[in-house]
Amino acid sequence: MNMSFSHDMDDEYEKFIRRMNPPRVVIDNESCKNATVIRVDSANRHGILLEVVQILTDINLIITKAYISSDGNWFMDVFNVTDQDGNKILDEGILDYIRKSLGPESCFMPSIRSVGVKQSMDHTAIELTGSDRPGLLSEVSAVLRHLKCNVVNAEVWTHNTRAAAVMQVTDEETETAITDPERLSRIKSLLCNVLKGSNKSSLAKTVVSHSVTHTERRLHQMMFADRDYERTGGDVLDDRQRPNVDVVNWHDKDYSVVTIRCKDRPKLLFDTVCTLTDMDYVVFHANIDTLGPDSYQEYYIRHLDGSPVKSDAERQRVTQCLEAAIERRVSEGLKLELCTTDRVGLLSDVTRIFRENSLTVTRAEVTTKAGKAVNTFYVRDASGYPVDVKTIDSIRQVLGQTILKVKGNPDDSKPVSQESPTSFLFGGLFKSKSFVNFSLVRSYS
Repeated sequence: MNMSFSHDMDDEYEKFIRRMNPPRVVIDNESCKNATVIRVDSANRHGILLEVVQILTDINLIITKAYISSDGNWFMDVFNVTDQDGNKILDEGILDYIRKSLGPESCFMPSIRSVGVKQSMDHTAIELTGSDRPGLLSEVSAVLRHLKCNVVNAEVWTHNTRAAAVMQVTDEETETAITDPERLSRIKSLLCNVLKGSNKSSLAKTVVSHSVTHTERRLHQMMFADRDYERTGGDVLDDRQRPNVDVVNWHDKDYSVVTIRCKDRPKLLFDTVCTLTDMDYVVFHANIDTLGPDSYQEYYIRHLDGSPVKSDAERQRVTQCLEAAIERRVSEGLKLELCTTDRVGLLSDVTRIFRENSLTVTRAEVTTKAGKAVNTFYVRDASGYPVDVKTIDSIRQVLGQTILKVKGNPDDSKPVSQESPTSFLFGGLFKSKSFVNFSLVRSYS
């Protein structure tokens, strides 16, 4: 069968189901004392949970609790959300956006297959993956400046000796996307050489396109494809700091139950749901709860083929991938925020100054809007020592005291208790509790 024809048929069927069963969104600011409650009911399909969470996190809402149920053909979700300051959502503009984005009048949650294929002529998207090293972002930025490319938006993650970046660039003169095939080929070639470095690693990869993607989801996919979940001797987090991820099978119900205990932070739910979705697992039920500074997440999952986790090797892979998804956004180092008038070569100049002062960037977010650049960097000393205050002072003198602000070190709270869970929040829902831990018994039924 022609695959495009098959996908078209699937899309038409999904549209028909949505027309017959339009999504229903209820926003309640009365029933909960300290959060806005959002209820979403919709026809069910794979990926719908991720897309709902993505919409809520993209407007910087904090999800403090969530209850998910999607057995059968219907998806029912309840989210308790607040703003960044822990307050209820009272702004009518934001509430109206949520209703329109999740309700029947939107193209609510386009098919998961369409993510990343929209075209844009406003900029050229560059995706980079390779081995991390001190000064890498500075080198990449310098090459782009040399090639007369202006970085208008970028996000860079590093984890477990690997680095990934999604950068949006424009032509320095026209301020539009770069379309010349020869020039694009040269950009790709030179950036790939930078990523390979002196060891000429074959794992370095550069992709140039005009597609529009969800940057954070794409970064998860890139690092997952780069196998950053495989542990090395250079891990930054020790065992006490790592999230506690446990995977057991509930054979009476043919579910695998994934429980996660870790320090809470913004977008944590998005990161874990994104990874489960991209690993082709379906979340049938879930409970998310924030307990003080910590988060507890519980997922009842099956693979797309309907089976629970089948082996100890698969269990270990699920555990490692979820740990990596949580850790990628954990920023080691000092947070610096740069806010100034945008100009060509700004990122190159700033990262060069960092490198000259022996600072390495562990994570970065670069945004420009209406001629203003707002860039956030997490930096640490290239030698592994704490960042010297005198170093930051000298950098601020070069860049400008008011332009570069120090946001302080990330909070290092005590790790969450690591004991294995003996009960589950959804246990009472299904009455029976016949769980088997893979570390004790292996079953392939």
